[in-house]
Amino acid sequence: IGKSIRRKAKRSSKQIAGLMNVLNDSINGIKIVKAFNNEKFELDKFNLQNNKYFKLVFRQSKLGHLTIPINDLIGVSIGVVLLWYGGSSVLQGNSIPPGDFMRFIILLFALMQPARKLANVNTKIQLGLASAERVFMILDQPITIKNNINSEDILSLKDCIQFKNVNFKYDTKSNFKLNNINIKIKKNEKVALVGASGSGKSTLADLIPRFYDTSSGDITIDGKNIRNIKIQSLRSLMGIVTQDTILFNDTVYNNIAYGLNNISEKDVIHAAKSSNSHEFIKNLPNQYNTILSEKGQNLSGGQRQRLSIARALLKNPPIIILDEATSNLDTESENKIKKALNKLINNRTVIIIAHRLTTISQADKIIVLNDGKIIESGSHNELIKNNSEYKKLYDLQFDK
Repeated sequence: IGKSIRRKAKRSSKQIAGLMNVLNDSINGIKIVKAFNNEKFELDKFNLQNNKYFKLVFRQSKLGHLTIPINDLIGVSIGVVLLWYGGSSVLQGNSIPPGDFMRFIILLFALMQPARKLANVNTKIQLGLASAERVFMILDQPITIKNNINSEDILSLKDCIQFKNVNFKYDTKSNFKLNNINIKIKKNEKVALVGASGSGKSTLADLIPRFYDTSSGDITIDGKNIRNIKIQSLRSLMGIVTQDTILFNDTVYNNIAYGLNNISEKDVIHAAKSSNSHEFIKNLPNQYNTILSEKGQNLSGGQRQRLSIARALLKNPPIIILDEATSNLDTESENKIKKALNKLINNRTVIIIAHRLTTISQADKIIVLNDGKIIESGSHNELIKNNSEYKKLYDLQFDK
């Protein structure tokens, strides 16, 4: 019974996880659900998952409650057999004295209640083991990105970042997302990555801070392979501004100062002013002490993006990675963010990922990717003259 309870408890924990996913999706996407008049569909989907969970828990509870009467039956049966056998022996006068037998019977029945409680312990242990298995499935996942034994610290970027014959795929079964990438990004150079969706731009940028390791080939900073640089030291050189801005359910102040110690209020305000954030922050209910909702939903897209830029400015890193930092914004917000970005990228090495080619026309080098391969590179004017893939993308955007 204990093993059966354990199996059912494991299934129940998986089912409640699926149920919470359905509920979370429905709540987060409530506008879409209402817009498509899909309330009944979502309700039916929730009821289906909820009924599955109910049945699993009901079966688990039936088994759990079955152990008590079974244990009681076994205990009473043993007591009856002992009472019959011992009583017969006492009456025949060829065994233990009557007084000793009565003391034994009283002690036996006195032990039954603690024994019942001990029987319930096994049920709780099985439930705990089933939950522990689910937890340890996550905790026991191997850490693939880690420091080597001889990893070194790096304090700054002095020369360049270089990709040497880099190939990458997410797992052994998938196709290569990047093929034979060779790039040299000099210090304080502005390099833009362009190409169609899925061409490998973000994947390439994610390799620099070692969010993933290359499948083959090397990435070096100042001649040092990044695998031989301590991860914390490597990432301390970088500031990342992504398309999907990540803000925490904390104060505006703590979101800007995230990951930094011994930062003064003056520094935080200066970063906010530089990112054109100070004005809207002053209009918030508690200004810099205003608590942001989950994912910063109580701010507009442009405001969230400017806070992300303020965070990067405060970190003051020598390398900046901008992943579609101005996409999905209105013209006014985009102009404000461009001004903030101009301050952010000044005198820094910058990798820019962009679909809007107007944002990268001033880049020192533009690298065009297609299906994980570099098909051309050069300045904006050079690529326009080449009349190749970049020129096609440019003409498509500007209807030429």
